[in-house]
This record gives sequence, structure tokens and C-alpha cells, in this order.
Amino acid sequence: MSKVCKITGKRPRSGHTVSHSNRKAKRRFLPNIRKKKIFNPKTGKMEKMKVSAHGLRILKKKMR
Repeated sequence: MSKVCKITGKRPRSGHTVSHSNRKAKRRFLPNIRKKKIFNPKTGKMEKMKVSAHGLRILKKKMR
């Protein structure tokens, strides 16, 4: 399953987990992706999309 937001384009990033002794281990930062049904005004239908939590806030703001 791809972890890419259709609205914001957020995708997994890489970095380090840093311990107290400052040892570093590779890790991935995953975006908070949700599957949502969103109404598309162009087609007049509901569409399933993978949207991040930040993308949902953007959609709510635009819907007002």
C-alpha cells in the first residue's frame, strides 16, 4: 500500500532514532494516512482517496 497523500503529496521520510547515549539507528517517519470517501464535485460521485490528517484539515477549510 502506498503511503502518499493525494492532497498534500506527503510521503514517508527517513531519519534516525537517537538514543540517550547518542547512538543512531535508521528509521522511517510515516505520514498519518487515512482512506476516506470524498465527494468530487466534477464527477458528482464519491471517491475513495488516501489522505493525510493535514490534507483532511485542508479539505475542511476549503469546504467552508
